[in-house]
Amino acid sequence: MIKVGIVGLGFMAATHLKAYRQLGGMRIGGLCSPSGRHLDGDFSTVAGNIGTAEPLKLDMAFVKPYRIFADMLTDPEIDLVDICAPTHAHAELAVAALKAGKHVICEKPLARTSAQAREIVEAAQAAKGFFMPAMCLRFWPEWAWLKKAIDEKSYGKVLGARFRRVCEPPGWGHKSYFDGARSGGALLDLHIHDTDFVQFCFGRPSGVYSTGYSKFSGAIDHVTTQYRVASGAMVSAEGSWAMTKGFGFNMAYTVNFEKATADYDMARGVDGLRLIEEVQEPRTIQCEGADGYVQELGYLLECIRSGTRPSVVTATDALSAVEICEAEEMSIQQGIEIEL
Repeated sequence: MIKVGIVGLGFMAATHLKAYRQLGGMRIGGLCSPSGRHLDGDFSTVAGNIGTAEPLKLDMAFVKPYRIFADMLTDPEIDLVDICAPTHAHAELAVAALKAGKHVICEKPLARTSAQAREIVEAAQAAKGFFMPAMCLRFWPEWAWLKKAIDEKSYGKVLGARFRRVCEPPGWGHKSYFDGARSGGALLDLHIHDTDFVQFCFGRPSGVYSTGYSKFSGAIDHVTTQYRVASGAMVSAEGSWAMTKGFGFNMAYTVNFEKATADYDMARGVDGLRLIEEVQEPRTIQCEGADGYVQELGYLLECIRSGTRPSVVTATDALSAVEICEAEEMSIQQGIEIEL
């Protein structure tokens, strides 16, 4: 039985708790919130941009509440520390948990800066426990389907790929999200999902050219990037949380292969993924399996049980994603393509 301690009790913590409910062989052993919020297990007022709006109330009968993170780290019953705190706190929390001998999963982005991210990578390399960044898109069914199609060249090579993740400003966590110096804006908090998936599918880009602007955080709140990749495919991604309130949240992609076009749009619901092949009628692809949160947490738990270090996504991958996003920000500032 793997016992999990969660630090940072906002939207992502509630999302992870809902995912853990679908997994066996584990239980929540501790919750940590320096402010004291939600230490009673009541997350019914917490909402976000994806997942169910089902109110969450955690039975705290066997869950220890902590306001001091160091106290949770001294609990020998906590095996896995799940970091859902704001971005600016990731490095300090992750390094401390790794030094305490815990397994660690840390929400994206890995850290606010690549320098801080390297500190986590170094701590993870020296640690007894396993470390995994929570880059859930690699585990999302429709994206996992796409990765497999690209790797296996099921429809020939990729000619072009466009990814899109856009929404209205976050309705939660304003103190950190609306402060770009702490959050990194949509570029680092939201768009990094697609930046990471681009490198997952096409390798680390050799260059980026980006345009973007700030609307309310002081950092980049809307970005569009063209990635130069080794295959020569035309690859781009757009990320934004600058849409007008009421827009909601949408994620989508269109990938043009030599022999087919794959088009996913979250707005189509269960019919989200369409495949258009030559001389065939367009069809809907139904991707089975739980969402990316359940898949990533289940994968890490299985790695811990089997004693196998996570390989689907690593700390080095997450560092690379932060470095690429920093290059995108530099490109926006300088108006030129940035070499990587």
